[in-house]
Amino acid sequence: MTLTRFVTKSAFRNKRRSVLTVISITFSLVLLTLMMTVWHSWYIDKGSTESAQRLITRHRVSLTQSLPEYYREKMRTVPGVVAVAPTQWFGGLYKDEKPENFFAQFGTDPNEIFKIATDFKIPDDQLAAWQKDQAGAVVDSELAKKFGWKIGDRIVIKGTIFPVNLELNIRGIFTAPQPTITVYFNLKYLQEAVPFFKGHSGTFNILADSPDDVPKVAAGIDGMFRNSPEPTKTESEKAFQLSFINSIGNVKAFILSICLAVVFATLLVSANTMAMSIRERTREVAVLKTLGFTRQSILGLYIGEAVTVTLVGGVLGCLLAVVLIAGIKQVPGMGFFFLGMKVTWSTYVLAIVISGLVGLLSALFPAYHAAKIGIVDGLRHIG
Repeated sequence: MTLTRFVTKSAFRNKRRSVLTVISITFSLVLLTLMMTVWHSWYIDKGSTESAQRLITRHRVSLTQSLPEYYREKMRTVPGVVAVAPTQWFGGLYKDEKPENFFAQFGTDPNEIFKIATDFKIPDDQLAAWQKDQAGAVVDSELAKKFGWKIGDRIVIKGTIFPVNLELNIRGIFTAPQPTITVYFNLKYLQEAVPFFKGHSGTFNILADSPDDVPKVAAGIDGMFRNSPEPTKTESEKAFQLSFINSIGNVKAFILSICLAVVFATLLVSANTMAMSIRERTREVAVLKTLGFTRQSILGLYIGEAVTVTLVGGVLGCLLAVVLIAGIKQVPGMGFFFLGMKVTWSTYVLAIVISGLVGLLSALFPAYHAAKIGIVDGLRHIG
């Protein structure tokens, strides 16, 4: 029998205990992998090259306050600005208030929005049809698939923020690098239907000439309106998304605290299991020493058993996390926050390394203590 085979068989000698330990570690690693995936998606992933050139300008005080639409022409004069499009969140209801019927709705300029979202693809004839129809709209391809929409369909969105219902004709279906669950309609339609909102926009989407120009463009725009009655705050697209996420609280601290708690709990479970297993096999240590096993080899055998158990749980946890994230994307109301999120290879590796370290640390002390036991003391042990 090889040492590898010996370690594997010993690790699962007490099947019930080993299986329960693996299950505990698996579910702990599911949560840990999920949290690391969220962290990577929100705080490490920089997005596509195209998105790195995009900025969003909003009112410095709050997203709930709008900006004058004439700011748009002034923004065009800032060096490095390629295109500017006003955008306004509508926040209406489609059919009813059920989460599965939720999607984003933005009023914008049909002539310019796709000059900014350069990685969004739409047929030229569909874009032209939208530009000619003030009551027209374009929809995300995945959203169209979900609701069975097709070109020419008419959808009604009930206003909740604005006192108007939008009756929109679907003129185009666009494809994004990642599903956006978004409907774009002509902002003029909303402005003419709601007189008090005419000449205003919630935010402005901006395309910079290059990623290097983004900081200069942001500073130039905010400096231009610093002393105006409606000051602005301009951020990269990624920074804007993070500021929206962070508005609900200290998300970073929350994620880190969960990760630390999961690792600590997993370490306790694994340490308890290994301490029980090694204590029960004290006489076995003495027998192994009589057969010629050294203290170092016995230490390596027990640590190998612990690492084997935790690695099995770690691998299963990573695989289950992939399934869980895919499932969360389909949950009504949750998919919006998990759009484009996936478990990366770096997350896989980190999760597996953490599970291996948990096994190493949990077995190190009891294995070292067991390896020190003398042959006579070990054979006399009853337990």
